[in-house]
Amino acid sequence: MYRTHTCGELNISNVGQEVTLCGWLQRSRDLGGMTFIDLRDRYGITQLAFNMETNAPLCEQARKLGREYVLQVKGTVIERSSKNTKIPTGEIEINVKDLNILNAAKTPPFTIEDVSDGGDDLRMKYRYLDIRRNPVRRNLELRHRMAMLVRNYLSDRDFLEIETPMLIKSTPEGARDFVVPSRMNPGEFYALPQSPQQYKQLLMVAGMDRYFQIVRCFRDEDLRADRQPEFTQIDCEMSFVEQEDVLQMFEGLAKHLFKEVKGLEFGQFPRITWHDAMRLYGSDKPDIRFGMQFVEINDVAKGKGFGLFDNAELVVGICAEGCAEYTRKQLDALTDFVKRPQVGAGGMVYIKYNSDGSFKSSVDKFYTQDDQKAIADKFGAKPGDLMLILCGPAMKTRVQLCALRLEMGNQLGLRNPEVFAPLWVVDFPLLEWDEETQRYYAMHHPFTAPKPEDEPLLDDPNRWGDIRANAYDIVMNGVEVGGGSIRIHDRTLQNKMFHTLGFTDEQAAAQFGFLMDAFTYGAPPHAGLAFGFDRLCSLFGGADSIRDFIAFPKNNSGRDVMSQSPSPISDAQLEELCIKVDVKSDN
Repeated sequence: MYRTHTCGELNISNVGQEVTLCGWLQRSRDLGGMTFIDLRDRYGITQLAFNMETNAPLCEQARKLGREYVLQVKGTVIERSSKNTKIPTGEIEINVKDLNILNAAKTPPFTIEDVSDGGDDLRMKYRYLDIRRNPVRRNLELRHRMAMLVRNYLSDRDFLEIETPMLIKSTPEGARDFVVPSRMNPGEFYALPQSPQQYKQLLMVAGMDRYFQIVRCFRDEDLRADRQPEFTQIDCEMSFVEQEDVLQMFEGLAKHLFKEVKGLEFGQFPRITWHDAMRLYGSDKPDIRFGMQFVEINDVAKGKGFGLFDNAELVVGICAEGCAEYTRKQLDALTDFVKRPQVGAGGMVYIKYNSDGSFKSSVDKFYTQDDQKAIADKFGAKPGDLMLILCGPAMKTRVQLCALRLEMGNQLGLRNPEVFAPLWVVDFPLLEWDEETQRYYAMHHPFTAPKPEDEPLLDDPNRWGDIRANAYDIVMNGVEVGGGSIRIHDRTLQNKMFHTLGFTDEQAAAQFGFLMDAFTYGAPPHAGLAFGFDRLCSLFGGADSIRDFIAFPKNNSGRDVMSQSPSPISDAQLEELCIKVDVKSDN
């Protein structure tokens, strides 16, 4: 056999044993009479000892080895004279008697250490080397562990893991599809699934009752830290359930992961409606690890001659406790922050509630001390607090204030990644208006059921914006980690939903006819939820980017810089696929 033990399992109880180890050379130290090598594999590091007095040729061979050489060594476990308490194998070392070079290695382009000298681009180009580093390895181990916990939890509750197709029909709703040409059907295309939505609903029609899949999904959209063109969902569906059944089931899954992975236990997750989330936090995925809920002050801020407030639809702010000592430089920096294009506010008003009970603000010209006291009372502010206020169109201003609130949370150290605050956001709007196309779109997808009491509003186009969806998101620390809904299982209601979204009968039949046909054969009431598995792993791992938890991620341009994809294909391949590409001349 290549090895009898791994590099992470030997300890003082193994002293005297003859062992064989395999791994990579992490580092070597030549001390003249002795040479020491740290041998690394996935499981840990074991120190190898080569003695010039007892075996000079072997010691000379060891001195010539380079970093990342792949080695096999045989020897005896001995107790170390200088112990390393920082690693599990730190009390022993191997007195090497035989050394076999399994493979030489070039000097790596960056150090294979916990803290590497390689930048992101370089490490992504050599991702197979980056994965050798402990932080990346631990991330992938965490991902594996969480996947096993999910599988066991759902399997124990009668869910069946069922695979659904990767080559499906393109649909017009949602993000852009990745399309795949069909050689056997010239001029026709598959799409890669944005989710298994229709197929999991068909599995409910098929009587599978409880389905799940840890599944790859694809969306051709602009990227950021928590998005990749291909990503993984924990995709689930259940029959004969109401919203409460779904929330209890998957809140239970989240609690199970928290307990097993982080050692944390939670009571019932808080719940907030979408309207309250937007009103109090300016976000449908609020970070509730800290306060600073929005306070609307139209009634006490308007009518004082300050035109910006008087003419605004909404005047709203937050109270930062204990921040009245912020300097003018700090306040100017906050003003610059909200003026950035990414936030888009025109400016910011501040009111300091000084420790002596007086007020100092950027609007002293318009507001007396009594006026500012009335505003402070509205905020529930105390001496020593700082009020930060924005104004403008209601929804736009709330979103801008959300960015300011999160920035203050960061500055004050209130967004600790080791603190978790999960919650449910419920009762989303069913439809959202798009100004560019002048039509309504499904906020989630066209199979989401409206709240039963709001169904009659589908008959009144003037009320479509008021319809609430029977939908729910699970949010953690300001990140949406999962979402789902009660599905429409009645063909008549589904057709009405298609008409609301602007589909003709012919278009609906062409896109979703197979699902509608299935509904005529007895579709049960059903609902589902999908967790973003990559996001969930990054949260539990305390990282900002999901790329750290994906073995071979794409960069922000959607490219795999290691394999250099996407890449052109040959004219012969294009011709075989009946695809003609016109390359424009530079002239």
